[in-house]
Amino acid sequence: MATAMYLEHYLDSIENLPCELQRNFQLMRELDQRTEDKKAEIDILAAEYISRVKTLSPDQRVEHLQKIQSAYSKCKEYSDDKVQLAMQTYEMVDKHIRRLDADLARFEADLKDKMEGSDFESSGGRGLKKGRGQKEKRGSRGRGRRTSEEDTPKKKKHKAGSEFTETILSVHPSDVLDMPVDPNEPTYCLCHQVSYGEMIGCDNPDCPIEWFHFACVDLTTKPKGKWFCPRCVQEKRKKNYLVRWVFKNSVASRDSGVS
Repeated sequence: MATAMYLEHYLDSIENLPCELQRNFQLMRELDQRTEDKKAEIDILAAEYISRVKTLSPDQRVEHLQKIQSAYSKCKEYSDDKVQLAMQTYEMVDKHIRRLDADLARFEADLKDKMEGSDFESSGGRGLKKGRGQKEKRGSRGRGRRTSEEDTPKKKKHKAGSEFTETILSVHPSDVLDMPVDPNEPTYCLCHQVSYGEMIGCDNPDCPIEWFHFACVDLTTKPKGKWFCPRCVQEKRKKNYLVRWVFKNSVASRDSGVS
């Protein structure tokens, strides 16, 4: 089933996420410690320079200041590495969040289809559903031993996942829509929703929205060249029309004044 596939694929994709996060956080802590050690070294070099500045020759002063400068450069290098690592960690988590948002949207659509199909069977196909159920019940007795024999340790994990999936399928689609949303998460697009799935950026630097979902702007693939959102296209047309109108009236006024 598609919903089970979404769930299993997502669980597989985030299986290594905790280890990756732990590794990145450990590296950031190490960079923090290196920065603190280097700052302590700078303090020692600065105090030594101040206490001996009167007795040092010009060459010794330059050499000492170069050591301090080198320590500052190393400290900045550690800080830059930490910022870069933090950005990579954020992008890694954000990628999984975007994928989860997209899978939830598809999962919600599957739930709606499932609920609509069950409503149709309960209202219009009760007789057919009952007959089919009796047939399946008779057939299941003949396959009972085979099912128990196939319940091997290799399939226990899949069985547990199937039970979990069946529990999720019992949730009504409206419950998915009512899931809590982080109030601090920014919204985008004409629909004013959070980012999910494939998105495209408007090439107008003054666009107030900037990012749009493919489906909301009738896109399936990223277009070649520059792309402008419907709102910016409409605003540009209005400005062009206004410019032409002003130019036309100014020319008409000038011609009437000349005549």
